[in-house]
Amino acid sequence: MSGITFFIGSPAILPFVVRRVALCVAGLCWLALTTGGALALCQDFGPQTPRNISNVYGRNAVRFDFAPPSTEMNLCNIHTHTNAEHMGPGFSVYAGPGENGGFRCSGGSRLTPMELTRPGDPVPSMDHDSDHGSDHGSDSGTDHAVTRSSTGHDSDVGDHDMGHDSDHGGGRFAGVEPGDTIEVHWVYTSCTINPGPGLGSCLSSSCANPQLRVESQVFLVVNDPNALDFMDFAYRGTMRNGLHQPRSLPTGTGNPVVFRGSTTGPSYTQETCSPLQVTWSVRPRCARLNIATLDEWAASGNVFEETHSHGVRQLVTAPELLAPIE
Repeated sequence: MSGITFFIGSPAILPFVVRRVALCVAGLCWLALTTGGALALCQDFGPQTPRNISNVYGRNAVRFDFAPPSTEMNLCNIHTHTNAEHMGPGFSVYAGPGENGGFRCSGGSRLTPMELTRPGDPVPSMDHDSDHGSDHGSDSGTDHAVTRSSTGHDSDVGDHDMGHDSDHGGGRFAGVEPGDTIEVHWVYTSCTINPGPGLGSCLSSSCANPQLRVESQVFLVVNDPNALDFMDFAYRGTMRNGLHQPRSLPTGTGNPVVFRGSTTGPSYTQETCSPLQVTWSVRPRCARLNIATLDEWAASGNVFEETHSHGVRQLVTAPELLAPIE
């Protein structure tokens, strides 16, 4: 396969470089240049995900009915990706190419040493390392006043390619450290199933082509007991109206942007597309999440067998692969 290099420059000069734009942030554009010929976009596939949720334009011609609201579907999986797969108003800090790239929340460079220290680890005296997401002075995208949904505490469709080599287990949620950004996906299906590991839990032998829906929230992970508790959003056997549901979903981070797309994860690109049709609901602002509660979720033996965060699919930018946001 042809090699790929990356060019960084002003958008004004891009028409003269002749290759395709991967993304533009803060006046700079990352241009994917092929050294031995252009990579062909997927053909005859439906709209793909992730995308810039601030850009409503798309010209993929495939249409399918939006899935019902999440309260009318069964929760089948919860998982996380380290760095946001989507780009949005609160998570537009570019984290680089590849499965460990994606986007970070604004505000990561303003965290204190205590907020950047895993519970039980020594607190460093030095300033925050920029590797955890310098945002060049902007912290307007992290919401400090997030609330939980009114559903209360009653009794994410990325394909699970591992994005980190951290050890799984030991009571810690691997692949995430304080200061990191994660995108959490609550995956719902129209099938009558029990929640479990991976996308396979959203299907069954008698329900092989379900409607799928993903509720998405991007978090800035911190060591702060006053930040949100992930266990408030976990699945603990909750049933409502005969349907599996999380304890609640985050609110207070803006009206979700709803659009047609696909499954995500690093095994897919603009050249290798996902065939599955998914209704996405992505909240536009970040929220702060207490890392101790992610560790608690991993240690609790969650039914999804999630003990680590996953890698990302790079942003889909080709209009031919994007549905218009209605």
